[in-house]
Amino acid sequence: MNLKLSHLRLIAAVAELGQLQVAAAQLALTQPAASRMLADIERIVRAPVFERHPKGMTLTPVGRVLARRAQAMIVTMHDLEAEVDELRQGRSGAVRVGSVTGPAVGSMVPAIRQLRGHAPDAQVAVDVAPSGQLMRGLMAGDYDFVIARLTPDLRQSDFVMHPAGSEIVRFLARRDHPMSSQRGVSLEALSRYEWIIQERGTPVRHTVEEALALSGAPLPAHVITTSSLLVMMALLVDSNAIAPVSAEVVSLMTGPGMGRFAALDVAGDMVVPPYYVIEVRGRQMSAIAARLRALVLAELRAADRTTHHPPPPRQNAAR
Repeated sequence: MNLKLSHLRLIAAVAELGQLQVAAAQLALTQPAASRMLADIERIVRAPVFERHPKGMTLTPVGRVLARRAQAMIVTMHDLEAEVDELRQGRSGAVRVGSVTGPAVGSMVPAIRQLRGHAPDAQVAVDVAPSGQLMRGLMAGDYDFVIARLTPDLRQSDFVMHPAGSEIVRFLARRDHPMSSQRGVSLEALSRYEWIIQERGTPVRHTVEEALALSGAPLPAHVITTSSLLVMMALLVDSNAIAPVSAEVVSLMTGPGMGRFAALDVAGDMVVPPYYVIEVRGRQMSAIAARLRALVLAELRAADRTTHHPPPPRQNAAR
């Protein structure tokens, strides 16, 4: 049947109101236009849709079937319109993002909380991983955007990069660790303990190893390598091991309700090379993803208003 949505609306309105003139007024039609449309409907279905009476109109058996379907389709169209509008306005939809650990805790999580407040039906997926893995996923289309560092094998011109910040390395241990009450602990003293750290080549590990070399401190003799925050917590809680992690992770692990861990007071600062909010240049981003990106950037600016962010690195300087 070549029935149009306007036909279905007229059938539903007449079925509800019982009079063609009243239904026409509700639909902003003249009565002659409504009469012609009803005649078109009955020609298309090849059967009467309404029985005419002095006091109004009632549905025929064919009309009852059409009216029931018309009502259902009108409701579906209203739902479709609302769903499309929510997608267009960034109030629903799906977004998948990735981040290195520090900004995932410090900026991504609060941004997602804000997004859910505005768009409770939004579906959000977050992966926390090293920059290399995140950038491969971004190129493959697995992520809408990532908070990461550009890897040397990729061209900066292929991406839009928003300066975001730098991670500062802090040391985490169990609350009653022998070093937890000390002030200005040296890297040499820390190197005597077992370390739990990310794999070789990751920015945090590179920064820590560089700091050890500059201070003349030896590399720790015993190292467990993991990128899992959960594994790190399990290893720290009942041992004298220590973990160099981002300042955001330390703040999370030593905050309210997390009394099993302590931040060690280590002399000097170790700053990891800057990270960026990165998206593929020219790739269309959904409204919900763009909304989350804006919230993430706002969180990053609020967290570090006074810090100067360097321009995107040159290709040969990327880590």
